[in-house]
Amino acid sequence: MSFAFARKIADAVLYEGYVLYPYRRSALKNRFRWQFGIVAPRAWSEHSGEPWEMQTECLAEAGADSAFDITVRFLQVEARNAGTAEEWEEGVERTVEVRDLAGADLRREVPFTLDGAPPVSGRVLLASEPIDGFRKLRIRIENVTEFPGAATASRSDAMRLSLVGVHTLVSVRNGAFVSLIDPPESALAAARACSNLHTWPVLAGPAGSREVLLSSPIILQDYPAIAAESAGDFCDATEIDELLTLRVMTLTDEEKREACNTDPRARAIVERCESASEEDFRRLHGAIRSRPESVEEFFNPPGDDPDTASIEVAGGVAARGARVRLAPKRRADSMDLFLAGRTAVVESVHQDVDGKTYVAVSVEDDPAAALGIRTGRFFYFYPDELELLP
Repeated sequence: MSFAFARKIADAVLYEGYVLYPYRRSALKNRFRWQFGIVAPRAWSEHSGEPWEMQTECLAEAGADSAFDITVRFLQVEARNAGTAEEWEEGVERTVEVRDLAGADLRREVPFTLDGAPPVSGRVLLASEPIDGFRKLRIRIENVTEFPGAATASRSDAMRLSLVGVHTLVSVRNGAFVSLIDPPESALAAARACSNLHTWPVLAGPAGSREVLLSSPIILQDYPAIAAESAGDFCDATEIDELLTLRVMTLTDEEKREACNTDPRARAIVERCESASEEDFRRLHGAIRSRPESVEEFFNPPGDDPDTASIEVAGGVAARGARVRLAPKRRADSMDLFLAGRTAVVESVHQDVDGKTYVAVSVEDDPAAALGIRTGRFFYFYPDELELLP
């Protein structure tokens, strides 16, 4: 199967943290980069603790006619305008590919050397063996670059001899991968026997497919995907596209010019945000991916009407229309302090899918209570936080 579907999430992994808002070289957060998927020279690893190897072990249902395609992807760090005020470390995409790897037992070494100043050398060690009726595939990536001055070198020097953002895409023909996150009962022992170092293999591609696997230095679930609303990468998957778009638009013209001159990816981010349309913002504003058939089904007990349901509280049984005194116990937020001791009217009783019961109330002396009742906006409390009033 093609890697095309998984490529978008793989690109996000490759460029995670590459350049962060405000996307300028002078920003403090952009002076310490290259944090994910580092495979450093072994001499530097022994000095700094950065890993010098990455190992993926995965399981597949594979026979004699099965074959694997493997692509190891990473960035090679190259200095631009070295020694000047405009110095910047740019990541150049590199790949090591192995095609039509037989599904039978094997051991194979694939060495590679990357041109550059300085050059970087590594190797991919491949192995396959049967285990409990499955095929275990090992992909080990090692950095074998010589680094004589590692003990006194700077981190920047080390990164220019490192592989960065390393991850692996694997596909199988005439076979299927087994999820290591949720393996079937028959594969539990074999899954526990897999040893993954500095990487996390997950099923990738359309949900339910098992022909492609992504081994990522960032922990993901099976079948990770980029939201359809996302127009492009912000190099920061922990942020929200809408928020970052608005932030970029607040940069001064001078800050935007510096960002555009920092890196081509930073320029693309600024230009995309500058040209965002009203429709683009509406699309970014949010979407619900997974929910029950209705909100009512989620937040009401099946077969029970929240407007007529009742619940036992201190002093008796409360239902819609009952007056209660609020006695918050959990201090979930500041409103618990403001509302403690106030009187309220029960509006409805709800139960969520976990079986927890909540009571919706409107505060009696709240000037906005009428508006809240019309729009269905209430305060919610647990039954043990309410005291029934006469």
